[in-house]
Amino acid sequence: MPSRQRSFRLEGVVLRHSDWGEADRLLTVFTREMGKLRLVAKGVRKLRSRKAGHLEPFTQVSLQVSHGRDLPIITQAETVNAYLPLKEDLLLLGYASYVVELLDRFTYEEGENRSLYRLLVDTLTSLACGDEVERTLRYYEIRLLDLLGFRPQLFRCARCEREIQPEDQFFSAEDGGVLCPTCGVVTQGARPLSMQALKYLRHYQRSSYAETARARVPLAARREMEAVMGYYLTYLLERGLNTPEFIKRVRKLNH
Repeated sequence: MPSRQRSFRLEGVVLRHSDWGEADRLLTVFTREMGKLRLVAKGVRKLRSRKAGHLEPFTQVSLQVSHGRDLPIITQAETVNAYLPLKEDLLLLGYASYVVELLDRFTYEEGENRSLYRLLVDTLTSLACGDEVERTLRYYEIRLLDLLGFRPQLFRCARCEREIQPEDQFFSAEDGGVLCPTCGVVTQGARPLSMQALKYLRHYQRSSYAETARARVPLAARREMEAVMGYYLTYLLERGLNTPEFIKRVRKLNH
């Protein structure tokens, strides 16, 4: 927290909130200037609160913040982007919740990370604008892992380091990447990974978001990519995520 200023401005995205005291809320906000923070919004649970509507999850906000006894206090809030489509569609709400949950689980209150903030904002914008969801989510996962230092090895065997050949492979979360067939069959927990799915994962890893739009990924490869990324992320977090099960239930309702 800036020590010399009584108050300061921040731009951020509200990740989640919980009740705090009789009328206040405790918010977790990922900010452009200072990374993830916990902030108190006083009186926002009162019916006449002017700040309440600006401080909902998945809202990009401009904040005026002052120092508090225990935690910083939000004194003013103004919406920058409400991402309304994400709040009007249950499935999109699930995808946005997944994006936010991943970032929240992987990060701590450890200071500025503008690249992560930009990735979060760009991903929520893409979802709200109607971009192809699976492309948006896989690209987000790959970039998030890059920025956090967990970039999966996709071009050489993560065990013997031989260059991967054009054939079906394996993926090991414990080894942090793809394994050649020789290493994969003897590695406990390694999962089969088709060459087709690996090709698209590589494409997402080395391309810009705009470039990924050129790929027409078959349904089988999309499902395989979703499964292997879920497997790797769960391993890194050492526990499952809450939102994928919610997304599955909503998908079933929609079919």
